[in-house]
Amino acid sequence: MTTAEATPELDILEHGDKAFFGHPKGLAYLAFTEAWERFSYYGMQTLLVLYMVQYLLKPEHIDHVAAFSVFHSLPMYRGLHGEALASAIFGTYASLVYLTPIAGGLIADRWIGKRLAVLIGAITMALGHFLMAFEASFLFALLALVIGSGLMKGNIASQVGALYKPEDLRRADAFQIFYLGINAGVILSPIIVGTLGQDVGWHWGFGAAGVGMLVSLAIYISGQKYLPREHFRAQGKRTDAAPRAKLTRADIPALAAVLLLIPVMAIALIPNMQIFNIYLIWGDQHFALSQFNVPALDFRFLSSYLITIDSIVSVSFLFLVSLFYRWYAKHWQEPDELTKIIIGSLFSIGGMLCLFMAAATTPAGHKISMFWPMMFEIMNSIGFAHMLPVSLALFARLAPKALNATVIGFYYLAFTAANSLIGWLGGFYVKMPTTEFWLIHGACAAAAGVVFLLFKLFLSKRLMGEASTEPVGADH
Repeated sequence: MTTAEATPELDILEHGDKAFFGHPKGLAYLAFTEAWERFSYYGMQTLLVLYMVQYLLKPEHIDHVAAFSVFHSLPMYRGLHGEALASAIFGTYASLVYLTPIAGGLIADRWIGKRLAVLIGAITMALGHFLMAFEASFLFALLALVIGSGLMKGNIASQVGALYKPEDLRRADAFQIFYLGINAGVILSPIIVGTLGQDVGWHWGFGAAGVGMLVSLAIYISGQKYLPREHFRAQGKRTDAAPRAKLTRADIPALAAVLLLIPVMAIALIPNMQIFNIYLIWGDQHFALSQFNVPALDFRFLSSYLITIDSIVSVSFLFLVSLFYRWYAKHWQEPDELTKIIIGSLFSIGGMLCLFMAAATTPAGHKISMFWPMMFEIMNSIGFAHMLPVSLALFARLAPKALNATVIGFYYLAFTAANSLIGWLGGFYVKMPTTEFWLIHGACAAAAGVVFLLFKLFLSKRLMGEASTEPVGADH
């Protein structure tokens, strides 16, 4: 049986499938594929720094890691040990995870198509998770996960929109459903993968993440006939494309401003991105996690569950903040994107001050009460809700029409830079008092907030106004 026979042609322009809560069946397969992929990805990421600090980087284990001596001699890792080395490795890994989807999208568009890119990516990620179960293959496992995520991350999300006609208003709701799948995976993975990793054995946890990736792969393969055929082949150089919009003179200042905002966004993201790194290590070492234990149910609260709490609180406040501004807009003028981002920076500063208070008010030798970490989660999540989705909307608004998709791609470079920075900053955790460590993160949020404020005061009206339609290079 040929591929064409196994996967019938799907004409998106005539497709009116509403079998999945009013949406096409293909959305269900993509959403559950992504849910299981995120389950495996975030489960592994939750264990990563804990595994390195508590097990792999110990003298009795580190010699078992293939090629580690060569890796450790690289300039960015030379002389680092323990928490500082774990933080640097985590920063490199997490930054590359956000960088490689650019190459993954190019490979899919130009050569192999989105379907094959996702399949290869899923298989490579599954291999990476299973390689994590062996000390010797640690570095090769991280490499496989970076490559696999780069091939899969952007290419599966792009297939969601293609399930709908251009004027189909269900598209926005479809992405909400798609991201619900992501959030479900993020919430559940620390509980299952974290419990197996911390309570049973590290390799059991990584193995569970690998099984989750195989489930994701199986779901994607089983839903092939419900996905658009256009993604089964590379797009190459299209000859039927509409005329491209031209870059205008008025677009140049806006483009420059967007590019300058990328490093500012990276600094603003540092407090939130540190949650998977030093915050997790610090919590494991110093939080009074036993406050959440339930002896009657033989339930012991593990440090990996901090990620589940963060996910639940973040999702809750994304919803609550959205509802708040819908109510606010009925009575007053809703703040613009920059104002919301500035508000988010203030809450991010507040979150870092909660961690400062946690360290400052706890006597030496005592565990930190969970009150301050929970206050941090609330403050940080409100800041997250004001910053992450809103900043993407701001970039989309400022981006010139001629380079809109490119600028959105550049936006994610802020995450690459932020993860590199948290890896570097994590090295100071063992060199300075914890109070100072978290104040540095608060200062990052404050510095970014000041730049956003200056941008709003002096540039926003000019850059967000009506753009000129005169092409660059045209005579006056």
